[in-house]
Amino acid sequence: MRKALRWLLALTVLIGTLSTAGAATAAVPDAGTADIKERLLSIPGMSLVEEKPYTGYRFFVLNYTQPVDHRRPSEGTFQQRITVLHKDVSRPTVFYTSGYNVSTTPRRSEPTQIVDGNQVSLEYRFFTPSRPSPTDWTKLDIWQAASDQHRVFTALKGVYGKKWISTGGSKGGMTATYYERFYPRDMDGVVAYVAPNDVVNKEDSAYDRFFATVGTEECRDRLNAVQREALVRREPLEKKYAAFAEENGLTFTTIGSLDKAYEATVLDYVWGFWQYGLLSGCDQIPADAANATDDQIWESVDTISGFSAYADQGLTTYTPYYYQAGTQLGAPTIHFPHIEKQYIRYGYQPPRNFVPRDIPMTFQPQAMRDVDTWVRHNARRMLFVYGQNDPWGAEPFRVGKGAKDSYVFTAPGMNHGANVAGLVPEQKALATARILDWAGVASGAVQADPQAAKPLAKFDAKLDKRDVRREMTLRP
Repeated sequence: MRKALRWLLALTVLIGTLSTAGAATAAVPDAGTADIKERLLSIPGMSLVEEKPYTGYRFFVLNYTQPVDHRRPSEGTFQQRITVLHKDVSRPTVFYTSGYNVSTTPRRSEPTQIVDGNQVSLEYRFFTPSRPSPTDWTKLDIWQAASDQHRVFTALKGVYGKKWISTGGSKGGMTATYYERFYPRDMDGVVAYVAPNDVVNKEDSAYDRFFATVGTEECRDRLNAVQREALVRREPLEKKYAAFAEENGLTFTTIGSLDKAYEATVLDYVWGFWQYGLLSGCDQIPADAANATDDQIWESVDTISGFSAYADQGLTTYTPYYYQAGTQLGAPTIHFPHIEKQYIRYGYQPPRNFVPRDIPMTFQPQAMRDVDTWVRHNARRMLFVYGQNDPWGAEPFRVGKGAKDSYVFTAPGMNHGANVAGLVPEQKALATARILDWAGVASGAVQADPQAAKPLAKFDAKLDKRDVRREMTLRP
């Protein structure tokens, strides 16, 4: 789990006030005479948390003043964290969000490496510390979040005047898609990785079909047997869980009981394996679950699902996600035909069970239908990348006849970490060429032959480290 950022606000420069008419548009110092830090801090509402060195770049952690409600900007503000990985104002810029907290360690998304550009990363609203106080949860929705991005883009466009591409993985891929839906004139291209698309929340048979065919029969049988055995041995393993909870100070107020948390963790097991693992990892799953020891069953489930995930201490950080899943995004409901009914007490629990009861939630079924319809008919310069063995790809975005210069590709054998590099060679080259073209940096050779396309920046083991989220599987 990500820990809350701890920093000293030893060098905080707050300049300007929040405009009540959208993003501030005051002039920034001329690029030829001003340092990039000076230019960034000349933006009204922008303040510096810290600057971290990285060879070939400058990396800034910043706060930006945002309205709690973009429809009524005079009714309160909050500080939203952003980071800027600065290369050169003459390069294109990639706008990245994970849909969760922002990392304050320099990282470069795949599109940023491809175009050799700058990267602006945004923390999603209501993930701490980017949370208003007091917190009005009704102001956490996909339009408000897209409007956060729009204001940041508008504020920074005066500094980074070249082409912009938005990107993100998983919930970040969803976020990039929603941003394009509500502000289609901002970005010059969108690269959305492994973005779930739960159009009709109550119809989730696609996930059941996925689990019936994914991988190999041998691997599926191993996973199903361990999952079933963990419920058959509920009594002794829950005693182990209680000891684990006491030792680690875990409580279960939000979900309601240790028993509910135990079952939720076990029912995530098969999903979690395919989301984070590869078919080659099946040999690490106990081959004979019925004769495995309690410790072997426990260790396998804990390694893949994580027994701390549904404790209050595991849920608290992700309250904003579960709130959105239960109000707009939707969440999967899957079935377990390999487990007898007497062993399942609660089933796949809904997001409501993972959000404190004092936060009201009402589901809005039209939200995802609207986005899905828009993408099918209006997508422009959008690329969706999925992993063949990723459960979240069971309900993907699709592009229809009305879409232009837009693509949906699937990386064979890959999981929730699927990327352009993992596509088959022809699709990999085409996707790379389109990203370069959208960013305005495609060479004449690439324009003449997309198969010649390659990333413009060399791979950097630290900067390009992929962070596949190993968290509870109901979080994309």
